[in-house]
Amino acid sequence: MHGSILRCALAIAPLCACAAASALEAPAYPARPVRMIVPFSPGGGADQLARTLQPGLSAAFGQSLVIDNRGGASGIIGTELAARAAPDGYTVLLVTTTHTVIPSMVAKLPYDPIKDFAAVSLVVTQPNILVVHPSVAAKSVKELVALGKTGKLTYASGGNGSQPHLGAELLKIVAGIDITHVPFKGSGPGVAAVLGGQVSMMLVGPLAIEGHVRAGKLRALAVADNKRSAILPDVPTAAEAGFAGIESGTWYGILAPARTPQAVVAALHGALARTTAHVEVKSRLLAQGAEIVGSSPAAFDKKLAAELAKWSQIVKRAGIEMQ
Repeated sequence: MHGSILRCALAIAPLCACAAASALEAPAYPARPVRMIVPFSPGGGADQLARTLQPGLSAAFGQSLVIDNRGGASGIIGTELAARAAPDGYTVLLVTTTHTVIPSMVAKLPYDPIKDFAAVSLVVTQPNILVVHPSVAAKSVKELVALGKTGKLTYASGGNGSQPHLGAELLKIVAGIDITHVPFKGSGPGVAAVLGGQVSMMLVGPLAIEGHVRAGKLRALAVADNKRSAILPDVPTAAEAGFAGIESGTWYGILAPARTPQAVVAALHGALARTTAHVEVKSRLLAQGAEIVGSSPAAFDKKLAAELAKWSQIVKRAGIEMQ
């Protein structure tokens, strides 16, 4: 009897040892390709950033990063898809400022912008630049505000809820002026209208206007940020121009589905930090007018909450609705 038990124990022992070794040797994250959902169509700013990060993240992961463009409904379709994905680190979501604006414009979203996600990192920001057509008799924000009180100025945007729209509405509130909104189907046509003098001004990202400012076709009055733009260093900040509080622009960050393990979030954060620190990636991002941030998950969580509160007030006060 005792001999039989001993033989069984000896037979089981190697199996237990193998199981323990197998548990200890579980594959490190990531063990397969990671999917990054970009909730916008190819070719836009979010897609451009994803493809700038792709080679570096693939190298940092030791696995391929697959970009999955799921555009539609101002980012809602792709964002819902990410919210419903398994919380295992193999699906992440690239979000922009839109993530914190849409909740104020849509009565019922199919996801919660905070609770359904785990913050990984704020990656980069691109501040708006306030530009006017040269025919506008304003060489500073103060002079523009004085003109704005006459009610004769117009501003272009890429449509209701776009950053140029929100940025200009914020300026109107802070400065106490009245400027007429002229929406277009995208920022490109809006810039063209300001270039042609059909519209007085616009708040838009640096890449869209840098060449025109350098050529004298547009006049840049301020960077809507708390620091100057690397590609337009001579343009004062909002505070330097005497109007702190009009800061606006587009930011980009990475989220994972809620309940993603902290160790996986930390691994994702580390891969992003290594990628944005790479000289070539840094130089490409700076050339795009982007400021590299690379915040901690906790700091990005706070940023999301603050942005939701900020844009909720602007959307309500301006009466902005989905087109």
